[in-house]
Amino acid sequence: MSRSPTRRKCRHCNRFFLSDPRTLARQRYCSTPECQHASKLASQRRWLSKNGNGDYFRGPRAVERVQAWRKGRPGYWRKQPPSSRKGQVADIQPANLVHSSCNAPGGLPHALQEMSLTQDPAFVGLISMLTDSTLQEHIVTTTGRLVARGYDILGVVPGMKPERSLHEKTCPQSGTTPESARAV
Repeated sequence: MSRSPTRRKCRHCNRFFLSDPRTLARQRYCSTPECQHASKLASQRRWLSKNGNGDYFRGPRAVERVQAWRKGRPGYWRKQPPSSRKGQVADIQPANLVHSSCNAPGGLPHALQEMSLTQDPAFVGLISMLTDSTLQEHIVTTTGRLVARGYDILGVVPGMKPERSLHEKTCPQSGTTPESARAV
């Protein structure tokens, strides 16, 4: 059961306006920016005129309160870098090649898990530079796509070894290299 809006006279501009039915009798100012500003100033004046509020922003108690607030929030005023550029903080630890990562998802292809390059720190660093991410999830996904693309290029099925090397496929005469391969 909502009440219909009532006509009121704005305390600042003296024009009539329809009050919001949710505020009922509390709305004294219309919705123009100038009148809303005047409403805010009047509200602040009322708050400061109450007993004990006049010195809220002055004196040693206010200084202590502000210092305690700042101490609890170090770096609040410092400008933060954009969140999209933040990466995962990597701890500097020696590589443990015996154990696999506990963060890697378990549903990866079997051939990818056996690939020795995924445990090589240089390869992982290279993938992280290519993806511009240090998240292991992104590195594993990208590595899987690279391996699948390699299988497509070599024309083999995952889990099987290629019958001939890529060099043999492009260079039928053993020991010779095409001009395109020399340029690379």
